Amino acid sequence: MIEIEFGAADLVDVRFAHSPMAEVVTSTMALTRRTGHWLHAAWRERTLPLFTGPELAVLRAVVSGPCYIPDFLTPVLPAARPGLDDELAAVAATPPDRVAAEVAAAWAGHAPPPEAARFLTDPAAALVTLVAQVRHYFDRAIAPVWPRLRAAVEAELAHRARLAADHGPRALVAGLHPQLDWDGSALLLASAKSRQWTLDGHRLALLPTGFAGPTLHTMTEAVHGRALWYAPRGYGSIWDAEVPGPSQALAALLGPTRAAVLSALAVPASTGEIATTLGLAPATASHHLTTLRDAGLVTAERTGRRLSYRRTPVGEQLT
Repeated sequence: MIEIEFGAADLVDVRFAHSPMAEVVTSTMALTRRTGHWLHAAWRERTLPLFTGPELAVLRAVVSGPCYIPDFLTPVLPAARPGLDDELAAVAATPPDRVAAEVAAAWAGHAPPPEAARFLTDPAAALVTLVAQVRHYFDRAIAPVWPRLRAAVEAELAHRARLAADHGPRALVAGLHPQLDWDGSALLLASAKSRQWTLDGHRLALLPTGFAGPTLHTMTEAVHGRALWYAPRGYGSIWDAEVPGPSQALAALLGPTRAAVLSALAVPASTGEIATTLGLAPATASHHLTTLRDAGLVTAERTGRRLSYRRTPVGEQLT
């Protein structure tokens, strides 16, 4: 059992965020550590040759260490939705001695490949190469599915907010992951290891991460923060090759087009996304979304200039 000291006062300071670098790191773990059986086959087949190619050799060497993945790759920034540029700037600003120490720890007791050994002799130059390769990997592997990842996370955040409003702050961590429990004084993580940690004055960041899959990831000793990465609800829908169609019963109740719109909202989507997905005119998609909203089956939430629709609990039950 792993215990992280966590009392009621810590619960008040919990915050949620969605991290591009967390998606980068967990996706590489799924590719390299045989935990990615849940991944969409098309994504894996497209990405694996890229990841194993020479253009990402430094990134691969850093995240493939047998001991751990360096913490400096996943800075815990105060923003709820940091951009990749923000996180890469924090990665690039990591002191060279810390970069070297963490890469060395990742390969402790093992002979590092030449790409990892570079960090021990010239960490500053190696870090520049690493940042460039992370950006290349994100653009090719993560960016194409980023809207789905972000939509799944936004749905998770809205769900947690509703639970907290209905059942109190404890709902922020209750039911977060099958391996996680809270006894009021510590977070308890089911594990073969036996360790104890404290937050050491940090706020706990909970990071819904689509590529986390079934695994709960912990960051308990990083100098810049404490975090748990876990998969958002319904993360499997991120990999749906096609939007699930409505059942015959739902189509008979709502009409085939309106039922298709409700079914397409397995993850939150904008009017334009629904129109594109279902091949509808934007005005038609807007009409059906408005009707479903008036009926209490969907609700609209604005994030910046984006207006997303998601199913209400009643809409979820119907589908």
